[in-house]
Amino acid sequence: MNFNVSFKQKHSLFVPPRSALEALQRRTIAALLGLTLCVSAPMAVFAQDAKATGSATNPPTFADPSKVFRTIFPVAETGFDPIGVRDTYSHAIVEVVFERLYGYDYLASPAKIIPQTADGLPDISPDGKTFTIKLKKGILFTEDDAFKGKKRELTVNDYVYSIKRLMDPRTASAHSWLFEQKIIGLDDLVAKAKKTGKFDYDAKIPGIEVLDKYTLRLHLLRPDFNLTMIFSHPATSAVAREVVEKYQDQQGLVMANPVGTGPFKVTEWVRGSKIVLDANQNYRPVYWNFQGGNNSEDQKITAAMQGKRLPQIGRIIVSDILEDQSRLLAFQKDEVDQFQLYGGLAPQVLRDGKLKPEFQQKGIQLSRIVDPELTVYYWNMRDPVFGGLSKEKIALRRAIAMAHNVDDENRIVENGEAVPLEYPIPPGVVGHDPQYKSSIQYDPVAANALLDKFGYKRGADGYRNLPDGKPFQINYTSQTESRGHLQAEVWKKTYDSIGIRMNVDFRPFAEILKAEKDCHLTQRISPWIADYPDGDNFMQLFYGANIHLNNNGCVAIPEYDQLYEQSLKLPAGPERDLLYHKMARIMEVYSAQRLGYARYRNMLSQPRVIGFKKHPVMLTEWMFIDIDKNK
Repeated sequence: MNFNVSFKQKHSLFVPPRSALEALQRRTIAALLGLTLCVSAPMAVFAQDAKATGSATNPPTFADPSKVFRTIFPVAETGFDPIGVRDTYSHAIVEVVFERLYGYDYLASPAKIIPQTADGLPDISPDGKTFTIKLKKGILFTEDDAFKGKKRELTVNDYVYSIKRLMDPRTASAHSWLFEQKIIGLDDLVAKAKKTGKFDYDAKIPGIEVLDKYTLRLHLLRPDFNLTMIFSHPATSAVAREVVEKYQDQQGLVMANPVGTGPFKVTEWVRGSKIVLDANQNYRPVYWNFQGGNNSEDQKITAAMQGKRLPQIGRIIVSDILEDQSRLLAFQKDEVDQFQLYGGLAPQVLRDGKLKPEFQQKGIQLSRIVDPELTVYYWNMRDPVFGGLSKEKIALRRAIAMAHNVDDENRIVENGEAVPLEYPIPPGVVGHDPQYKSSIQYDPVAANALLDKFGYKRGADGYRNLPDGKPFQINYTSQTESRGHLQAEVWKKTYDSIGIRMNVDFRPFAEILKAEKDCHLTQRISPWIADYPDGDNFMQLFYGANIHLNNNGCVAIPEYDQLYEQSLKLPAGPERDLLYHKMARIMEVYSAQRLGYARYRNMLSQPRVIGFKKHPVMLTEWMFIDIDKNK
């Protein structure tokens, strides 16, 4: 997928290049980012200074307190510190409370990067190793006691502090991989902090220059073709140092007192039950100004939303409802405005991917996409029984991978609401190869033969023992709700088919995340949805240096790691794709994981919800929608 990049222009009008040189410079920047730049046609931009409807005497409505949007999280959130949370749902709150330098155009397809707090796209040096970023002026943090009654303006120093904090060993952020081995001198400061036990936040770093409070210059160790996308990741949100120093816990995290510059602020949090967000009434003037496609859905949304000041919604109420049926019941009783329909409930609402007539007649709306997601099954490579690179361990994992029927799981657990994957980069992500065929295919006969060959003999009870004759079992971890139980049943069938004992370990979602980060789980189903839509975001999941970060299977294969490091030096294209193909084959040979599927995302909305369309990368669309109070 190519990215179309919009340069923010005054009044959001496209300004043609003033010379052939300027046109070449723009294309050079786009090439360094691995993006496609259109320089020949007008483009709408989500801009702070976009022209709004209304007038000085009759201004457009904004953040109407009577417009309340009610939605659901299917698991409990873990907190709201941008660098401290790992799960999608906590990051969804982070996304609207805090802001990043860059974001995504709401309607553009393929996905398009646009400035958020940055004043335009970065100025990139010809060698791709120096980025100069300008910040919009006058952006304010929401009021908080940490600022002692003073207005607090956002500056580039807040982003510098946030980068350092993300890398501070004390915070142990799972997102430190975003900046590791990228900025000159940053890793040296991290190494020093590990030795001394204290991170020096005031230390000068050669690769970070603050030219003035609105201008940041970064010097990189090597060209980074995804840096602009990385600065759209929720973990790179700006936090204020005063807030951290006032509210931080022993780990240096602020999980319960989020203070950002975004369109919403958390006003109530009942852990594991409810989150209330109110619109930031001091949010700078921003107006809905996007151009979608020529399809009727985009045209309808544009007609309803164009020119409205954002956010329109005054309050958001998020309820944590863990059980599938309870979520659907709440929606049917009109207790919520929107929720995600998981595969387990799909037959009750959908037929052939469309709403059943009874839901259509009620005006229920469906937005449906294939998520840029990889659901992967991993085996802990540090486990004494299932981990390791010896031939018998590889044979054990490969046999399990061959014994698992992904189509069965899709049918039983997801009700067919998923697309099986052959390649680790899913559809809709740069680097995906729809022609690739994995060497790991469902073949239980071959799986049993492989175990026999490597000495995993069956005992009198029909279950296999280790080559040394000792009994063994797999500890399979799953979430406590009904979907987790279905997954466990499917995997029990898999293990029974090859004579391996399975023990099920049911745990709450937050506990699972912590345990797998510490390499304490033997196996689980681990879904990963794109932080940014580039293949690197998926291939890094299996990189040895990312153990305790995103490498949940704790796998370290030297051949894979060497190729991954080579891929970092390349832009998206055939040369990098060749490396990715080799890496995928290495994954199959060692079978540290088995590829699963990418799920359909079905978002159901009540008739009164205006302007909603599921974005493939953004976690929430709350900023860009409206509520019809008359429905």
